[in-house]
Amino acid sequence: MFRKLEQVEARYEELGSLLCDPEVLGRRDQYLKLSKEHADLRELVQTYRQLRAVEQHLEDNKALLDDDELRELARGELERDRATQRELEDRLKLLLAPRDPHDDRNVMLEIRGGTGGEEASLFAAELFRMYSRYAERRGWKAEPLSASYSSSGGLKEIVVTITGDRVYSQLKYESGVHRVQRVPATEAQGRIHTSTATVAMLPEAEEVDVPIHDKDLKIDVMRSGGAGGQSVNTTDSAVRITHLPTNTVVICQDEKSQHKNKAKALRILRTRILEAENARQAAARSEARRSQIGSGDRSEKIRTYNFPQDRLTDHRIGLTRHNLQGVLDGDFQDVIDSLHTHHQAEALRSGAG
Repeated sequence: MFRKLEQVEARYEELGSLLCDPEVLGRRDQYLKLSKEHADLRELVQTYRQLRAVEQHLEDNKALLDDDELRELARGELERDRATQRELEDRLKLLLAPRDPHDDRNVMLEIRGGTGGEEASLFAAELFRMYSRYAERRGWKAEPLSASYSSSGGLKEIVVTITGDRVYSQLKYESGVHRVQRVPATEAQGRIHTSTATVAMLPEAEEVDVPIHDKDLKIDVMRSGGAGGQSVNTTDSAVRITHLPTNTVVICQDEKSQHKNKAKALRILRTRILEAENARQAAARSEARRSQIGSGDRSEKIRTYNFPQDRLTDHRIGLTRHNLQGVLDGDFQDVIDSLHTHHQAEALRSGAG
């Protein structure tokens, strides 16, 4: 491990010198590429340097054990240094582990109402707002690409792109069935109902990832329509694209422009094809989109939002927190951090095994 770390540190220093080179500064593409590589290595190099400093401190304190007056003080310092050493070594193991190649990507978020009828669609709309507010707090941008509304004003389905810095790395553990327990506004007897919505967080595909050929597409245009008069117009602006090799179908009708709807549909199509291909090829990402989100059945839940008890529970890690209104307003970074800590611990245990 340490030989590799020495090589990484040497590369980091080399990159620092290159970024000061006037020739590199004058070539924007090269400068941006080297800057990203330099930034990607920064945390690893800084952690390695901290570990070396702690190890040097350990050696210095071992020498003080022979001093009668400083022995007890040195023992206390040694205990703290050894604990810090273990923490830094664990951190380095995580940083050296193979990274998810999609961590730097933007996300295509898909939310669908599951079990529960109109109440499920209303919950899907609340989840959309929750993720939009979270994105806003992070300085990201959330842009709806396609939406289908229920008669109550909820969401049957919505597809959203979230763009920003390392979006997928933060949101990749949000995929699954989300369950809500509460008394619906239409419930006269005050009974608590259980409904679900499914969430899929997909790394957005780029054109180079999934080349799509015109001959593989069937494109149909039609008039837009929607519940409650939403997205209705009198021109053939809605677009349905079928990818013939995979039989993947995407419909977009939110824009008044046929051209814009086609562009959005192609973004969604490309991402869905990439996710399906990744599911087939990569064992580490073997959960295809359908297994990510499940069928929407109540028993497949990953998280419960219990309104009567003002409680959120993430069933994968046994996490419970309160203040649901704060969560639905996008304030749930602590939940995301806990999920990352859990998966990092799992990765360390796997590496140790």
